[in-house]
Amino acid sequence: MNVETFRDVVEWTRALHEHLARCLKHCSTRQEEERAKWLLEYLADHETALEKTVTSFKKQAATKALNTWLYDYIAYAPIKPHLSCSAPYAEMSFDEICQEIFDLHEQVIGFYRYLEGRTEIPETRKLIGELLKLEEHEAMRLVHQTNRSKDL
Repeated sequence: MNVETFRDVVEWTRALHEHLARCLKHCSTRQEEERAKWLLEYLADHETALEKTVTSFKKQAATKALNTWLYDYIAYAPIKPHLSCSAPYAEMSFDEICQEIFDLHEQVIGFYRYLEGRTEIPETRKLIGELLKLEEHEAMRLVHQTNRSKDL
């Protein structure tokens, strides 16, 4: 996907969560370790919910913010999760899955922080700030939930 405007950033984020949800769900059917299978199912549901939330951002955001062009995006390395889901999560342990997902969310957060620091239009700064808060909150929630499941 070519990211040129903030609308593209929102769509890219939505597509990332959609892809991740599909991949995690697919891998859950092939995972042999019970805890890891449960984790993949939980994460797939979580990513599906995130996709829906990000979709609502596109509907509610100011048109001016969405249509703003990104000039510095090229300088930022794009995030590439598993482009095709060939069951990589099905072969990972519980801890490896957690680390991979946490790292991916940290990359998204880093991307938003990068954009937030270069945004001059108030509407655009607000949009990126809200997306950043969402991703940070959901990343913390994932860490909390997975740590709780380790205790069980």
